[in-house]
Parts: sequence; structure tokens; C-alpha cells
Amino acid sequence: MESHSPAHQAVAALRQVLGPQWKFSLADRANHTFKIRHRDRGTPYIPPRSTPSWSELLTTLTAAFAARGVARDDCLPLRWGRETELTISAVQALDPLLKDGRFITYRKGFLPQPVVRFTGDRDEHGDLLDGFLTAFVNVSRVEPIASIDDYAEALDDWLFVLSQLGFHARHIEVYGRVEVWQRRQVAGMTLMFNHLDRAIGDLVLLWNTENSDRMALDLGTGLERLAWAQTRRDWNKLVFGPFADAAPFSVLDAIRTATLLLGSGISPSARGAGGVARRVIATIPPGLVRLGASALVRASHQQWAVTANLPVPWPAICSALEDEIASRSIRMLPRGSVHNKAALPDGIEASRP
Repeated sequence: MESHSPAHQAVAALRQVLGPQWKFSLADRANHTFKIRHRDRGTPYIPPRSTPSWSELLTTLTAAFAARGVARDDCLPLRWGRETELTISAVQALDPLLKDGRFITYRKGFLPQPVVRFTGDRDEHGDLLDGFLTAFVNVSRVEPIASIDDYAEALDDWLFVLSQLGFHARHIEVYGRVEVWQRRQVAGMTLMFNHLDRAIGDLVLLWNTENSDRMALDLGTGLERLAWAQTRRDWNKLVFGPFADAAPFSVLDAIRTATLLLGSGISPSARGAGGVARRVIATIPPGLVRLGASALVRASHQQWAVTANLPVPWPAICSALEDEIASRSIRMLPRGSVHNKAALPDGIEASRP
């Protein structure tokens, strides 16, 4: 690659901003992969004695970003309906700038954004690995920038934010490739972050391919993943607390995701965002919620309410969830197998064979 490429310029700017206490090294010359590590790396990490609440963690993040001049903005709506049915990343706030080349964005600054994704890493049985959820809070900083130097400064800001969470620079490793990737109208370069052995996010330099001065940065991690790296607790117990052993992880994950979807006003349907809600709820075995799911829904609703203003209260979510599961059970019965309404849950009528 040419030494004046955006990727090489970014590496040079990072060297300038971080200073001599950070060491740059080639991890793989053939693939242009490099690492950035603190010169005093390797000291032991001691997790906090107590686990902060989701609200406390978010308050710390908000204050730390504000101290670096990055204000918090409102969440994007969960129902997206443009290139994706749902919001899958806070970077979608930059679509007008990056995809259309216009000097506007939907949001900018610090954005703790609830998202739904089905791309989490899974084991050979199809179960999500530790550190992954179908729905999570995408802790992001998304904003237009004037130069690549601003991108390098954002890394320094992020190291400060991490320090306020108790992460020391000695335990952080940054790695990336001196290479530009391109996806349709958008090109970029990505830096990844590890805290000890755990990946905690990335910082992406982005620009519109036809208007390279339409430039932005996207810092992304997960609120739950940050807490996991910070506390070193068991992943299942960290996310689901006292419900961790109440049902398989996949069921807990589905109910938590359904709470976000239904709480955002997305009702199950045959297609669109409602189709996603139906797909999620369909993974919940009816027998596991025969006595109701109100306790877990209420707890999940409280978690989501830390970052999102859910218009649907938790009791209504419970009713919608249980009704959808009951309706699905009826839809799956063989034709002619239902002979009277007395065999059906209240409010469910038998369809004629």
C-alpha cells in the first residue's frame, strides 16, 4: 500500500497521539497486521469487589465521555426498516453522511443503543458463546470528523473512558490491519481492542468512497461485554442474575430479546420487524413458560429501561409474549385435532378444519 493511504496516515496519527509509552509492532507482516501495547503491560488485573449496576455503569460512561467533550445523544428507534428491519448498530446513525454523502447524521456523540443481531459467535451445537447475546446495548461513539487526526484523538479519549471503568492501559491491547476495506459506498479501517484475553470492541475510521471528506468514526462495544471484562464474572450470571439457572441460556436470551422488541412496540407478525419478533418468540418452548414469564420479563424490562424509553409496560409485554406462544401452539396442531374451545387457553378460538 502507498504510504500516503488513509490507513498509513491513521497509524502515523496514532503514534503521534499516543506517544512513546505505547509500542507499535508488526504482528503479521504478510497480512499488514499490527499491535499497539503499553510499554508497562503485563501487571496483574484485580476486578472490583462489587459489581456495579447497569445504571451505575452507564452513568460512569456518560460522565467519562462528557469529560472528553462527547455528549450523549438519544437512541435510534429499534424499528429501522431501511436496509435492515431493526437497528443492528449505532453506526446506522451515520447513514446519510457515509452512504449518501450528505453533511448530516441522525445522531452523533455517545450513543448507548439497544440493538438486535443474529450474528453472534456460536459453538458446534448452535449455542451462543460467552460474550454474545441476540440483543444488547451497543455502547458507541458515532460522529463526523474533519481529519484522521480526530480519529487518533478518539482512541486517546476511549483509553480515558476505559480508565474511568477501572481498566488500566497496561491491560489493553489494540490491533488492526494497515489496510482499507470497502463495502459499497463506504470504506474504512478498523482497530480492535482487547482487555487481557477478552475482545471488548473496535474503533472504525469511515468515509464515503465518492466524497472522502465525508469522514466519520464509529467506536463500538457492548455494555454487557464491558461489564463482563470489568468484573470477570460468569457470563450467564452477569446478564441474567438470579434467573441464570432457571432455564437454558437460549431461552433466557430469547425472552430478554422479545422483551426489547415487544417493549418497543413491535408486535409479532408474518413479516418485517414483527416477523423478527415472531422468529425470536418461536424459539421459546411453550412448556418452559406455562406458569408465565413475568419475573424475567420484568427484570429484562428494567435492564432495557436504563438505556431505552420502552413505550410498552412489562405487564403488556407478558401478555403479548404468552399470547404469541399460545397462538403458535394452536397453529402447529394438526388440522382437525381441536374439537372444542374448552381445551384452549382463554381468549384463543379454534379455527375451523
